[in-house]
Amino acid sequence: MSGDRESTSFAALRGQLQEAAAAFAGGPDALEGILLGLVDDVDRAVREPLEIFPVCHHSPASATAMARRLREKQPKVVYLELCEDMAPLLAELRNCRLPVAVQAFAGDVDGFPREWAPLSVVAPITEPSAEYQAIAYALDTPGVELVLVDRSADHVFQWDGRHEQAPDGTGSGAAQGAPEDDRVREAGLHGEAVGVEIGDLRPRFAELEEHLLRHGKVRHWSEWWHQYVEVPLGDSGGDAAVDHDTYRQVMFLVGSLFRRLAPGDGARVRVDEDRERYMWTRIREHLDATGTDPADCLYVCGAFHAASRVEEFGVAGSRGTFTISPRTGTSWRYGLIPSSHAAIEAQFGLAAGSVSIASTEWAKSLKRTRVKPYRLAGQAGGKKPAAGKAVAKRAAAAAPPAPVAPPAAADRLSGFLRRPPVLDALDEAELLGWSVEVVRAARRSGYLASTADAVAVFETSILLAGLRDRAKPTPYDFQDAAVTCIEKDVVPGRRDVRRLVEIMMGGDRVGQVGYEALPPLARDVHDRLEPLGLRLQQRGVRRALLDMASRPELRACSDALWMLRRLLPHGAARPIMGERRLGERSIQESWDLALGTHQRALIELGYEGVSIEQVLEQRLRREAYGPGATAATVLAAVEDATLYLGSRRLADELGTHALKVLAAERGVDGAPEVLRRVRALLAYYRTSEPVLPPWIESFVKSGYAHYCTLLPTAFQDEDATAGQVAAMLGFLFSMEGLALSLGCDRTQLELAVGQSHPEDPSKTALLWAAQVQLGTLERGELRGRCDALLADPLVVPAYPRYLSGFVHALEPVPGLADVVVEAVSNAFARLPDAVLLPWLPLLVTTLRSSAAELAPLLIREAGRIFPGRLAVLDAWVPPWRTPPVSPAALGRDAGGRAPRGAALLPSHPATCDAVAELLGCAPTWTDPGEPTGARGAALLAAYPAACDALADLLGCDDGWATDDGPAVAPRGSALTARHPQSAEAWATVLARV
Repeated sequence: MSGDRESTSFAALRGQLQEAAAAFAGGPDALEGILLGLVDDVDRAVREPLEIFPVCHHSPASATAMARRLREKQPKVVYLELCEDMAPLLAELRNCRLPVAVQAFAGDVDGFPREWAPLSVVAPITEPSAEYQAIAYALDTPGVELVLVDRSADHVFQWDGRHEQAPDGTGSGAAQGAPEDDRVREAGLHGEAVGVEIGDLRPRFAELEEHLLRHGKVRHWSEWWHQYVEVPLGDSGGDAAVDHDTYRQVMFLVGSLFRRLAPGDGARVRVDEDRERYMWTRIREHLDATGTDPADCLYVCGAFHAASRVEEFGVAGSRGTFTISPRTGTSWRYGLIPSSHAAIEAQFGLAAGSVSIASTEWAKSLKRTRVKPYRLAGQAGGKKPAAGKAVAKRAAAAAPPAPVAPPAAADRLSGFLRRPPVLDALDEAELLGWSVEVVRAARRSGYLASTADAVAVFETSILLAGLRDRAKPTPYDFQDAAVTCIEKDVVPGRRDVRRLVEIMMGGDRVGQVGYEALPPLARDVHDRLEPLGLRLQQRGVRRALLDMASRPELRACSDALWMLRRLLPHGAARPIMGERRLGERSIQESWDLALGTHQRALIELGYEGVSIEQVLEQRLRREAYGPGATAATVLAAVEDATLYLGSRRLADELGTHALKVLAAERGVDGAPEVLRRVRALLAYYRTSEPVLPPWIESFVKSGYAHYCTLLPTAFQDEDATAGQVAAMLGFLFSMEGLALSLGCDRTQLELAVGQSHPEDPSKTALLWAAQVQLGTLERGELRGRCDALLADPLVVPAYPRYLSGFVHALEPVPGLADVVVEAVSNAFARLPDAVLLPWLPLLVTTLRSSAAELAPLLIREAGRIFPGRLAVLDAWVPPWRTPPVSPAALGRDAGGRAPRGAALLPSHPATCDAVAELLGCAPTWTDPGEPTGARGAALLAAYPAACDALADLLGCDDGWATDDGPAVAPRGSALTARHPQSAEAWATVLARV
């Protein structure tokens, strides 16, 4: 810095600051060093042979000064502070409607911790910004080269330690403060990306910012910057216009002030200095490689980095002292994503509405100063110039400017700092228009606003500006006045007055990426959905109606939409009518599509593959093979692969992997989901495939043994819920037939149930249900145990938990529905009100929280048992209180005949004749007095094969009596004597028939 002090350009200013420091501090101290250091930083930056153009992010004053300077100097090389690996994307900006963000995305990381993935870096670009002016000039001017010199996206994460600590919110994906109502969606357009901006001018510690806001009589930093930097640097078009040299020196001074007053955050200061070393290293490398004269170049960077004090600063800075580290093995993908004013404000911690106000100020500045801004040819949203004008414009831009000798760096700061503030005259017409418009918007939003409120807003705006020492009300003064005069204490709608003012000032402008700038996957999606005939690139919801019966070509659109629903966020593709389940396809569907609103998510899909089928397959594999994958998640991936992709290959691969995951599990948390998905897959394969896939047979076989092993532990584990144990039993009982046919042994299940000794009442009820299913516990004994529970006053408080277990038992043993209904009914019938009323809420909450999905089965069974009319209820006797009837007495009356069946058939002979004719039999009626045995003997003789099979089963000879042999009765008697149990069973069956 000693060499910098030798410059005499700012000698007068240094003397004045020394005198001021001595007057305020009473002698030389740290204040003098800070003040003189500010001048040294400005002097050093001004004398640099390579012209440095300091800017602030989204500053209308910076954009206006940039447009003016580019037309004056016409540089041949523009060095821009932007990630160097984003350069190929800048040409695609002409296919987009600003604001958009240039994005670098990495889904798979190599060299970074895996928990950081996915990595995303965005650089938002708006039209009223200096960087866009530089980009448009360089891309549309022949012979001009644009060089990005900032660190790459890979180095952003190499040098950024915020992922290792708690993020502070500034520059990260999280917004400072929650966005308001209708700004939530737009504020999330950047997702969790790390933001890169040009010109991060904001105090680095709260004390300075609080001091500036308090003494500036403003509410937030954006308002302070607008009042004390934007307005003084803005060109008013009069005698007080700020020229280029004054603008540069003021921005150097502001950047140096914030830099020297920054707190001692070593990590952040080190990153800032490394960025400056990186950029100057890249600039010198380009100058050495091309031999370009530094006088023909322009270096656009943030004012904070322009006043740099690193040794590598400048063209003649130190060389070889900084080495750029190599990039990691992470594969980065690049694209453009839509952005918005709200997203920029949320990501960089700006006040709500500040970017919209800056856009409005930019339009007013262009109209007032008549500066012609640069705009990319063919930029969406702009007017296309005529062909002749475009050619003339390129020719004029191609003509080199007249050589002008660089003037000496003169002191412009002294005059600017001594100059009194310019009193901008009040534009009454503009303020009056604002007042009328905000009242009109308030009426539309439900406020009881009138013309008197418009007058009040007008006068209050002027009053607030006067109280804050302003000659002209700013948009922020007008916003405060409108809130005070219109909103008062009530917000009738979802938008408050502050938001209405933001909309009136320009609103939250949302950008759009054009079709040509989309990645291949996004373009393929739009091409595949073209038969729908909808403008899907526009924002908003579009209703799509698909009638596949009359238009079979729409089936491809339906397949794409179901995959997009699986991949994109909720709301991007939402089915209104129609569903897709295993084995089911709708012939008509209705969709609400908002692909334009969720364009960012669709673009990021393009970073993962070239088609949505490929992306879906990759995601399914990632979910199935992830470290936290369970058997349930793998089965869900199998179902999605079958449902959306129709890929038997992928389904078999993932199903085989599910076997390994299930074998490695030692808990039962996923048992309900496993049961549900295995049942669905089995039902699908049984109806659509000739044979079951080998993997699902192996899964059933392995799952049977696996859950038998875990069953005793699960019954005693306090962490295992009754629903999870019931799901295990449901798997074992419902898959038992298939498992036994594949070689499993039922003894394993019986031993597992026998070794189970639960202590929880709900699990105890589950164990009893399992024993009933296995046949080791009679239903009558189960009813007796339930009666014993109700008879014990010490157990009655826990009876709801037993009922919860019984309800859960309907999953593995649905045949117990009548027993559960009986248990609940007995409780209501036998318990007194003093016990039942305190106990009833616990029963309801237990059933609702634990077995809500099984309640319909219980309700249907109760509806079948209980009478359907209230009048019959008093005389109704529950079936469990009806005395049992012997099987022999069920079908015969006192005379030994079956009166119900025998009386019903002769009563309706026409029906019997019709059935006989349908079966091809002769409608011949027998004599009612004919013995039954004769007809039975005739039936046996008519079907000898059945008799032979039964004889073989019973171990009898299959010899038939001939006509001259013994009578049939003796053989039947002998057979009955040899097998009395079988005879009794047959008698019971015949009696029921």
